[in-house]
Amino acid sequence: MAFQTPVSVEEILTAIHRKEYLLPAIQREFVWNPDQIRRLFDSLMRGYPIGSFLLWKVGPETATKYTFYDFLTDYHERDNPYAAKATVPTGSGIIAVLDGQQRLTALNIAIYGSHAEKRKYAWWSSADAFPKKRLYLNLQKEADANELGLRYDLRFLTDQEAQPKDGEPDRWYRVGAVLGLADAGPALYGELTHRNLDMSSPDCYQRLYDLYKAVRVQKPINYFLEQTQDSDKVLDIFVRVNSGGTTLSYSDLLLSMATNQWLHLDAREEVRKLVQELNTGGARAFSFSKDVVLKTALMVAGVDLRFQVSNFTESNMRKVEDSWGTTRAALTRAAALLDTFGFTARTLTAASVVVPLAYYLAYRELTDNYLTSGADAKDRFAVRQWVTRSLVKRGIWGSGLDSLLGRIRQAIDMNGADGFPAAEIEKEMAALGKSLSFDPTEIDELLELKYASPRTFPVLALLYPGLDLSKEFHEDHIFPRVRFRRKQLRDAGIGEDLLEKYEACTDLLPNLQLLGGVPNVEKRAKLPAEWLPTAFATDAEQETYERDNDLISLPADMGGFLSFFEERKARMRKRLTGALGVSVVD
Repeated sequence: MAFQTPVSVEEILTAIHRKEYLLPAIQREFVWNPDQIRRLFDSLMRGYPIGSFLLWKVGPETATKYTFYDFLTDYHERDNPYAAKATVPTGSGIIAVLDGQQRLTALNIAIYGSHAEKRKYAWWSSADAFPKKRLYLNLQKEADANELGLRYDLRFLTDQEAQPKDGEPDRWYRVGAVLGLADAGPALYGELTHRNLDMSSPDCYQRLYDLYKAVRVQKPINYFLEQTQDSDKVLDIFVRVNSGGTTLSYSDLLLSMATNQWLHLDAREEVRKLVQELNTGGARAFSFSKDVVLKTALMVAGVDLRFQVSNFTESNMRKVEDSWGTTRAALTRAAALLDTFGFTARTLTAASVVVPLAYYLAYRELTDNYLTSGADAKDRFAVRQWVTRSLVKRGIWGSGLDSLLGRIRQAIDMNGADGFPAAEIEKEMAALGKSLSFDPTEIDELLELKYASPRTFPVLALLYPGLDLSKEFHEDHIFPRVRFRRKQLRDAGIGEDLLEKYEACTDLLPNLQLLGGVPNVEKRAKLPAEWLPTAFATDAEQETYERDNDLISLPADMGGFLSFFEERKARMRKRLTGALGVSVVD
């Protein structure tokens, strides 16, 4: 392996578009954001080094044994976030990129392609939520001082945004258009003249020339070329060179092995699609990873759960492929079940909880009917309580995950034929030092949880299990937050000596409840005693609501808040004691 003759950006991108350079399946997806692309291009134009690259010369015979992917050109966060699978003609060899994929893809998008990410606050399903943008260079002036430290004003703009306003010079130059310039002299001056920029700034020509030189003249692509056909050696090289920077997920590497061993399906494509479906398919958003999906696939297939190369044997991967349909259906239903429990990406504090849940659904061959069937309501409640308690308890889903999942799988295999074996699962968990029992100190800690804390939702769901969390529920302040501003407190007659105490209690658990989305909007800044009579048709309904949510003896104004806070805290402590099985509480 040795350094080869450097090439220009134009030369290597031309080769990429001739399909001479491809990505091996062990490469991760493209993960750079627009700012990273801008920084890379700014470095190129300033003549800075952009690092070396590592390429692998794959012979025709070796190429038939592996899966390769094309480079991504037009990135779309929703519709086209992944590179497409490449077709390597029989008898042809290729050059595979082992190190430098992110940089080369960034250059390809900047020059040949586009970038479309979701606008802030836009709906994921909206047609105009992902504006197509291309990289443009401001020929008229340098970048303003910014956190990226750019010299050149490089921005991703829509073509419409790049158009000049009436009477203004055409200052935004699409970076990819530099490939169409005939030369570095008259062609550049002609471009500036056409844009009415030739006399506006003496630096316009220099900026356009810096772009031309960075793409077409300079040769910044320095690379090593590995020619061995020993796949084990190449795999070792790949792991070593990718150990720094943005760490390669081990599941990415193992997925490449599965991809090469599955007979009928593309493992990486299947996992990709399932991850996207799980995270965008329900009413609420999740953030499940490939690791979670791959771990579930191993669990359902009944093989060793460890992420080790030695475990990804041909026979094990055949089992995983054979059970993939079951895995996919079970994970989809498990995510839907967590959705009905009211969890979201923020409140599901440990994504790994979906793995045993999916295994249970697969083991019992449960269908979509399980999600809503009245006959299964009791079983779903048992699942919900176990899931919630495991998320409330610290340290359950951290270290020792493979051993924990193995024990849970064993408990379900032996006791789960007729229903969710919560007691047997908890016994196996306790044997690993992951007991779901709680002590009084932990109860005190939970009562100090704050608004929007990841564990606040599961604790409130555990405290008040009668809520139909399949509907949208918000964490709501019983006494509205706006009422705790010092001016409002003074206006309400609260003494100066109590202001800090009021403020300290504002966001704590005893002042929080789970409230439906629509009622929460209607409630707004109203005091509870003012809002409750308007929210229920009868006094009996209001009394039931107050009793079920520990809202007994609500004061009419802020003056009685601290007494109510302490009384509700005591009632919540009693509820948690029962729900979590604590025998003695101070």
